[in-house]
Amino acid sequence: MFWIWFGFVALVLAFLALDLGVFNRKAHVIGVKEALKWSAVWISLGLSFSAFVYFAYEGHWLGIGLDPSGAVRADPIDGVPLEGKSATIKYLTGYVIEKSLSVDNIFVIALIFTYFAVPAIYQHRVLFWGILGALAMRGGMIWLGAELIHRYHWIIWVFGGFLILTGIRMLFLNTDHGDPASNPVLKLTRKFFPVTDQYHGKHFVIRAGTEGSHEAAVPGEAPKPDAAVDRAKAGALMLTPLMLALIMVETTDLIFAVDSIPAIFAITGDPFLVYTSNVFAILGLRSLYFALAGMMDKFRYLKGSLAIVLTVVGVKMLASSWLKDVIGPNFNFYLLGVIFLILGGGVVASLLANRRDEDRARHDVRGQASPTPLP
Repeated sequence: MFWIWFGFVALVLAFLALDLGVFNRKAHVIGVKEALKWSAVWISLGLSFSAFVYFAYEGHWLGIGLDPSGAVRADPIDGVPLEGKSATIKYLTGYVIEKSLSVDNIFVIALIFTYFAVPAIYQHRVLFWGILGALAMRGGMIWLGAELIHRYHWIIWVFGGFLILTGIRMLFLNTDHGDPASNPVLKLTRKFFPVTDQYHGKHFVIRAGTEGSHEAAVPGEAPKPDAAVDRAKAGALMLTPLMLALIMVETTDLIFAVDSIPAIFAITGDPFLVYTSNVFAILGLRSLYFALAGMMDKFRYLKGSLAIVLTVVGVKMLASSWLKDVIGPNFNFYLLGVIFLILGGGVVASLLANRRDEDRARHDVRGQASPTPLP
């Protein structure tokens, strides 16, 4: 089992090395066409990995899906044996949920980049390192969640109730994340670390009085005066606004993980399925951001759909034993279909509402342009 984990982590690191070291070695602005292409690549990789999940759990490669005695292990959430078909359905369900929840994260990332006026040429760099940190943080949270479920099975009820409350809160309450300037993490960072006034190229940290402290924010532009650097002692380490944006992205992912980790544990308690579905959903977040950031307002009902999905998986977590008795061991497959219907319904409803608004706007314009009839 150790070698399965080792191989997966090595595969992810290889993907990231190719991404930053080969395909995006030179900083550039990511266009929508390029972003859509890479989104298709990452989604294809995530879906293709389900084939590995099927054969690995069906053949129990290197002991995956087996308990210490060699018997097929039952999922601690719903008691379904972890074999090829059931493991694949759980992986795909978890991947769809995590991918959908990551879309909500795009709203906040766009707000952060706008607030800090992050140059478009360096946004990919911030997201790359932000996602690398997110993979490590989520790995720790998943390990902790799996241990809690293993030691205290009643924690399932806590997770399920939390998901239902989160879904209701998203559906009926204003869940805007507010002004980044009021974030306590940002305030603490500014309190304990010196921060520059201007961007200095791609650097997250600079040393005052060195060449990097006089680098232009965008290649080809002249460096702007930075009063904070001029006041700092020569050689002092200083954070740039790019680092503040990275810290905010990491903090945001940690907050979203509090919702998304219990959501995937509602599907399965197997750490490998939980982590791999999380990882593939996060890996495509960067390209998805550049593809969708400019048109997120077009999907007005998507947030409501995500809220309903969280509520549904919370109910599933609480009633998994009853559902298995009534529907049968394939109830996770039906859950995957329900999730697709809810998300698809939100997208279709948003598009129809946009079309209705456009028709109404055209009608109003024609009405204003029509001459007033004479009495």
